[in-house]
Amino acid sequence: MIETERLLLRGWRETDRAPFRAMAADDEVMRFLPATSAAEADAAIDRMIATEAEHGHVFWALERKADGAFLGFCGIMPPRPPLHETEIGWRLARHAWGQGYAREAAQASLAWAWANLEVPAVMAMTVAGNVRSWQLMERLGMTRQPDEDFDHPALAEDDPLRPHIVYRIQRPTEGPTKGSTA
Repeated sequence: MIETERLLLRGWRETDRAPFRAMAADDEVMRFLPATSAAEADAAIDRMIATEAEHGHVFWALERKADGAFLGFCGIMPPRPPLHETEIGWRLARHAWGQGYAREAAQASLAWAWANLEVPAVMAMTVAGNVRSWQLMERLGMTRQPDEDFDHPALAEDDPLRPHIVYRIQRPTEGPTKGSTA
């Protein structure tokens, strides 16, 4: 579990299923993501649980410390097709937007990655229209990699969400390293 001033990034629980399904049913939350049914949302949680069990990290459930409210997810995913490197990602429920939670959780996730993983960089991806997401990537110090933009192979050729843009941040040259207590 990762703790910040206002948040807990933690493993997924059964009680996260209903609010995660509600996020998947919110058209505004899913505006830049493929439609997701309740069954697909449950399957995604099952994959997160399995991924964390296997690798020790995942897009963790995001909880507000003050009241225990489920806010969404943020974290670090191990490489998986079509990606070949470690990814940072986030998705928050609409009621949690505009309060700095995504940035707070993403900064904590990156700090965790640098302290616990031997990776030279962490990448992120989104669709070009998802301005709020790529602006957060930039605030995190990530840099756009236009030569690495790609069409997501899981989406149909005519799907407007298929083109993805890529951002990356290199491991800091100073600061926590794997095995440090920082």
